[in-house]
Amino acid sequence: MTNPDLNLLFTLDAVLAEGSVAGAARRLGLSPSAMSRSLARLRQVTGDPLLVRAGRGMVPTPRAIELSESVPPLVSQSIAALQPASAPDLRSVERPFTIRTSEGFVETFGAAMIGCAAAEAPGVTLRFVLRAEKESDLLRDATVDLEIGVVGRTVRPEVRAQLLFRDRLTGVAAKGHELCTAEITAKRYAACRHILVSRRGADRGPVDDALASLGLERRISAIVGGFSTAVALAGATELVATVPERLTTALRGGLYSFELPFDTPAIPISLLWHPRLDADPVHRWLRSVVRQICTAAGGQRDDN
Repeated sequence: MTNPDLNLLFTLDAVLAEGSVAGAARRLGLSPSAMSRSLARLRQVTGDPLLVRAGRGMVPTPRAIELSESVPPLVSQSIAALQPASAPDLRSVERPFTIRTSEGFVETFGAAMIGCAAAEAPGVTLRFVLRAEKESDLLRDATVDLEIGVVGRTVRPEVRAQLLFRDRLTGVAAKGHELCTAEITAKRYAACRHILVSRRGADRGPVDDALASLGLERRISAIVGGFSTAVALAGATELVATVPERLTTALRGGLYSFELPFDTPAIPISLLWHPRLDADPVHRWLRSVVRQICTAAGGQRDDN
């Protein structure tokens, strides 16, 4: 059995409301002949004449009277369903969001995000989970709602990505470290003992590549999986850590931070989400919260 033409619901609604072919035609912006053809199709589909002539006018049949109670709500619901989503009342929203990112991002921006959510959408729960080095399908299968970090090579092509800001590497050591006593050169930096941050346990990184281009090599004394651990160890030992500047601002308080005496690649921090959530009004609000907080904290937006 073929599906009925649902456009006939709008025709039927007009016919029932107007009680005449001419009136229904005017309501729908159709010619009388086009309206007569639509009424003929309605009579065929419903198996009922719907309107019958009585003197100079037309009167509804019992079937038409019965339909006049159910059809208008169906038409109204159909119109509402095909309209863009209206702006939600954020204070009445009850919804959890899972955000996959690094511990550094949560430590730097998490409190501001939680505060904004509490003020604007108190029923929203933010669940932060650590971002692994390797990409996965967590955005695609809806396990994760937002991802924040460096866009990996294996990210799915349909995933939306927007640059939040570019971070850079900075050095950090304990107060009174020997590096503090004189100008920091690449040679003096390389001569120190170092902490390497690698979630996959690699024994070198972009800093080592930059030093190699200068004919230098540093000694790695410890390898850790996160920036927080690296900063904590640097503060408690004679080791030097090299970490993202903005993502460790709060962590480096009380320690000696210094600009690297050589160039390293910028670290692009991006916001990622699945396109099925593009138009979701609450998800759009959450994305705007992240962008606003990063921008207010000194991030440089880049929409290209």
